[in-house]
Amino acid sequence: MERIEDPGAGIYLRLMTHADTDRIVAWRNSESVRRNFIYQELFTRESHENWIKTMVETGRVVQMIICMLEDGEPVGSVYIRDIDRRHSKAEYGIFIGEDAARGKGIGTAAAKLMLRYCFEVEKLHRVYLRALSSNEQAIRSYEKAGFWREGVLRQDVCIDGVYRDIVWMAALAPEESFN
Repeated sequence: MERIEDPGAGIYLRLMTHADTDRIVAWRNSESVRRNFIYQELFTRESHENWIKTMVETGRVVQMIICMLEDGEPVGSVYIRDIDRRHSKAEYGIFIGEDAARGKGIGTAAAKLMLRYCFEVEKLHRVYLRALSSNEQAIRSYEKAGFWREGVLRQDVCIDGVYRDIVWMAALAPEESFN
């Protein structure tokens, strides 16, 4: 799979490469991205290269870059992690790294593309995610993409000394994808 695209949304997904490292580190360390993650530690080039070596290259993670169809400009990243082949499931994550790309439906379109990839290419049955309950914009986007709220983990994580609720969501493969 070289790329998967949505001409209507004007985006495509391509596999992440080592060449994306500096961009991903910068995006992930920006306050606008970092504040919405459960894991809020700063990234380094070394930690990202270790992620590639121990997670991506071992098949435990598939990470893609969200690019604009018009000019190929990268604007963010989507990934599935903790891929569990036995139970046919994985955890989904996304971040829009470019400020100018936020609030335009790109995240929703990218989530739909990644779900299509998960169900049609990876043959997963279930894709789940965790979101901070305060991240209402992301939760609405996930719902538009096909994720359903399954529950709330009350005071599940402690960030900056404050316990925060986590919303647990999932999408299941459509039955027709298994025919």
